[in-house]
Amino acid sequence: ALNRWLYSQGQRFSDAQKGYISTLSCIIFKSNTAHIFHVGDSRVYRLRDGALEQLTRDHATAVSPTQSYLVRAMGLDVKLDVDYRSVDIEQGDLFFLSTDGIHDFISDQQLRNHLKPLTELQTENFEENCRQLVDLALTQKSNDNLSCQIIRIDKLPSQDLNDVHQRLTDLPFPPELAIGMSIDGLRIEKELHNSNRSQLYKVVDIETGEAFCMKTPSVNYNDDAAYIERFILESWIGNRINNPHVLKVAGFNRPKNYLYYLTEYIEGITLEKWIKENPNPPIQSVIVIIQQVLKGLRAFHRRETIHQDLKPGNIMLDKNGEAKIIDFGSCHVKAIAEIATPLERDGILGTATYAAPEAVLKGQSLQQSDIFSVAVILFEMLTNKLPFAGKLEECRSKSAYLKTRYTPSYEINPLVPVWLDGTIKKALRFEAGNRHGDVSEFLYEIEHPNPKYKKTYNVALLRSNPSLPWQLLSGGLFIALCVSLYFNPRFFG
Repeated sequence: ALNRWLYSQGQRFSDAQKGYISTLSCIIFKSNTAHIFHVGDSRVYRLRDGALEQLTRDHATAVSPTQSYLVRAMGLDVKLDVDYRSVDIEQGDLFFLSTDGIHDFISDQQLRNHLKPLTELQTENFEENCRQLVDLALTQKSNDNLSCQIIRIDKLPSQDLNDVHQRLTDLPFPPELAIGMSIDGLRIEKELHNSNRSQLYKVVDIETGEAFCMKTPSVNYNDDAAYIERFILESWIGNRINNPHVLKVAGFNRPKNYLYYLTEYIEGITLEKWIKENPNPPIQSVIVIIQQVLKGLRAFHRRETIHQDLKPGNIMLDKNGEAKIIDFGSCHVKAIAEIATPLERDGILGTATYAAPEAVLKGQSLQQSDIFSVAVILFEMLTNKLPFAGKLEECRSKSAYLKTRYTPSYEINPLVPVWLDGTIKKALRFEAGNRHGDVSEFLYEIEHPNPKYKKTYNVALLRSNPSLPWQLLSGGLFIALCVSLYFNPRFFG
């Protein structure tokens, strides 16, 4: 957007000395990696172990010994072509960013001599060193922009497994809880769920009387650092998403003595139970629920978070019928996945019955994967059956998926509109690229019937029964003949 704005502003000027053109060099430090984005003739250097290395290349063409022109820059063209590279970082690394008014007038040797003392961790006169470099460039007749920045890596995230495990296990697992027990001012009222991975309890704040849902880790994973990391991430993921159709993680101001987290308590039932209790639901009721689920899912995707385990059991309907997506245990957050760690993280943690082919076969986490899962749920709500005759969970190869057959939902439930089945069928394509591009597109087609699906249905009907037009024509002629004979009895004699 900024590049397009610069380009539009620059079209006003015919003078080459004026305009809205800029270089851009930036570094994003994440975990133990530096991500470098660059366009133009500014530069990024790295000084390591006394060796100075230029990490970017100049996007400029020399037309004389003293003159060069930018060939790529911000605002130079509508389309911006940015160089990207990533490099590992070490403690003590020094990064130097500069414009051509600095590096074109200072030799690499001079630059290295100025920067080398700053690699000592006790030295912190970065601003003074930058001023000295600007002054040096000026004394050496610099007549261009003089900007520079120095960044030193003083400390990196620990990559030692023991250190990571120590940080993750600062809080102990809660003891085995029973109704009536209290923990951190919270009284256990009811056990809601118990599995080999976690437990859920209804708890009440003894001071305020407010009800919450408490999730605790399973003691089976007391020494599993990867499991503990994922459990801690669950509350972090939930805190980032604020949507009426997503379970809210509750704030808790008191000190915690054990590892757990709290969410709002929802008085209601799971969508799984609702499907069992409503084998033939009104179509509009189904659409309303799915609309709410998709709005909640869109909030996940806007935070670059893939749920990965959407299924009826992970969707709650409160007493007002409002749908809420629950359970953050299988979520994939792109930003977290990119962080280097010595832990062996679990891959796809979803349920095969509702999982997209790319998740099962390739371990991919895409927005379209969640869309596929919602389409399976929608099909099940409309028909009380799973698509592809429930054979998705058996598929472990591409050929196995291709052998399955999609039965239109309206063949199972004649009340399902053809356009709605067309929307579902598109969302269930085995190739992710053939599905809806994002949740908003899927939601739009559910809210606005697409007439092309009706046309597709008519064409398919003709292909399956080529003689249908002649049958209809013959039937029409027969009816016309009968009517004619009825109103003209003289034909009978």
